[in-house]
Amino acid sequence: MKPHFADWLESSAVYSIFELFKHTRQYSETLIKNLNAEDCQLQSMPDASPVKWNLAHTSWFFEIFLLAPHLPGYKIFNEHFQVLFNSYYNGIGEQFTRSLRGLLARPSLQEILSYRHHVDNYIEDLSSHYAEIPLHLSEILMLGIHHEKQHQELLLMDIKHAFSLNPMNPIYSSALENAPHNSTVSPLEWIDFETGIFEMGAKDTGFSFDNERPRHDRLIQSFRLASRLVTNKEYLAFIEDQGYENPHYWLSDGWLNAKQNDHNAPLYWTKKDDGWYEFTLSGPEPLDLNKPVCHVNYYEANAFAAWARKRLPTEVEWEYASQSENIFGNSGEPAYLHPRAAQGDGLLQMTTEAWQWTGSAYMPYQGFKPFTDVAGEYNGKFMVNQIVLRGGSCLTPSQHLRSSYRNFYYPHQSWMMSGIRLAEDDYVCRN
Repeated sequence: MKPHFADWLESSAVYSIFELFKHTRQYSETLIKNLNAEDCQLQSMPDASPVKWNLAHTSWFFEIFLLAPHLPGYKIFNEHFQVLFNSYYNGIGEQFTRSLRGLLARPSLQEILSYRHHVDNYIEDLSSHYAEIPLHLSEILMLGIHHEKQHQELLLMDIKHAFSLNPMNPIYSSALENAPHNSTVSPLEWIDFETGIFEMGAKDTGFSFDNERPRHDRLIQSFRLASRLVTNKEYLAFIEDQGYENPHYWLSDGWLNAKQNDHNAPLYWTKKDDGWYEFTLSGPEPLDLNKPVCHVNYYEANAFAAWARKRLPTEVEWEYASQSENIFGNSGEPAYLHPRAAQGDGLLQMTTEAWQWTGSAYMPYQGFKPFTDVAGEYNGKFMVNQIVLRGGSCLTPSQHLRSSYRNFYYPHQSWMMSGIRLAEDDYVCRN
């Protein structure tokens, strides 16, 4: 990790690092206030994890990487937890099988909450142990904070998938209301970007993950980017034009995946006698045609782009475009549980509604160096067979958005809040 971390810690007018830690930890527990212990036990598929596991794993991260090696006299809360809540850190040791996490009825939710509070109290002890926290510890603490922010979004993704399989149509929350139904939407416009050289990657101030570095020059050819995300209405036109039945639009692996899994619409869409419905964290709702399509996998996004005679942007193009104006919107915690319709002019919905698939494979930048020590397993080991998504979503926590952020998923996955933004080459427009 780089010393530029310290610059942000000293200049932040919003939180000290320990205040940010407390706020982050409290927000995780706020997210479960409407869930019962049975809800927190659910694991609906191997890719997802129980809410309990997310709460415990984020605490495990602070315990293993920060408290155990750096706080004199610290005692591990429970030796079994070192295996149960280790996600993929082979350098730490053995891990419990991911697909079986839903079988962990013990420890109870209450014991996991006690574990969280145990870790929180010792982090507070750590803060009082130093007049000024050493740089190497502040870096680990900040990494753990942003790791937990990632799991806050995962927690919402995972519980949504679990609830979607329950015929009782459980509601996660009706208090955080979705945007009004049948809202208007801004017309799609094409925004031009000229050929040029720009600096890509994380800046030397602010937090960033190792996969966003080093900052480097990139040459980019002129292109055009859609001003907003693809809407449900536009995606429905693809479906009604037999888009899922025409192999011409699909990558070979995507066509096979769609046929083997009987995909004929985005995840959470259901067709009933009176029209299409979409399952949301506020339960099933009639499909709002003006809201962005979400929960599409890479294969679907790429097929839609081919049908529309456009393409997906590269991650280089997306980051280049994101630097053109203020794209980040609110800095508070998510106010909505579902993407809202585009409103306004210019480049819209870059980070506020749904992650956007790019046409770029998840690979290291030239000169990439992973985090030091065991934390080096954080990102680098996944740089194969995955696709980059850019931006952010309505579920992304505050202070976790930046133009250099590189999210990544396998092309068949869609339970994350993933959407579509189209691009086209400049020469296409001129011909």
